Amino acid sequence: MRLHYKGTYNLDPGSLPQNPRRPGAVPFKEAKDTKTLSVIGNVLGFAIIILLTVPAIFRGRGTFSTDQMIAGCILPMAALLPHELLHALCFKEDVYIYTNLRQGMLFVIGPEDMSKSRNVFMALLPNIVFGFIPYIIGMALPNLALSMFGAICTGMVAGDYYYVFNTLTQVPNGGRIYTSGFSSYWYLPK
Repeated sequence: MRLHYKGTYNLDPGSLPQNPRRPGAVPFKEAKDTKTLSVIGNVLGFAIIILLTVPAIFRGRGTFSTDQMIAGCILPMAALLPHELLHALCFKEDVYIYTNLRQGMLFVIGPEDMSKSRNVFMALLPNIVFGFIPYIIGMALPNLALSMFGAICTGMVAGDYYYVFNTLTQVPNGGRIYTSGFSSYWYLPK
């Protein structure tokens, strides 16, 4: 994998890495631009954070501390870049990282072809590492800082779940997936 930091995304899909269209490739039915994706991700993310935060607060109320609550709410910001790097590690070739802080996003694009299962793994790996695992451990201990960290990390990357949903519902088994610009495509290899 070769990581290329491209800086701030200029909102022009034509400036993103482009791939030639594969024979028989079908475009994903997905958000048409980053603004639409940002709205979907932020609404879904807010709902996930609320759904996970309420049980975390009740579970940790016996050990509640303001410092734990603050740490659990601030530390997820430090996980944003490592989150994108975990996505990048799932690629074998070139991968490009962009920031789009005006719309509350960081993202990676790797134009290589991937299997459906590898693509889903790539999309979920950072959420497992920074979201699900800390949340489950925080709920089991109970540790409010850890469960809040996991809840917020799980919710603030809801765009990944949207992408996984599109992959699982649109790509047939055996399908290969690639991106070109801001769009994702799938095809069945011959």
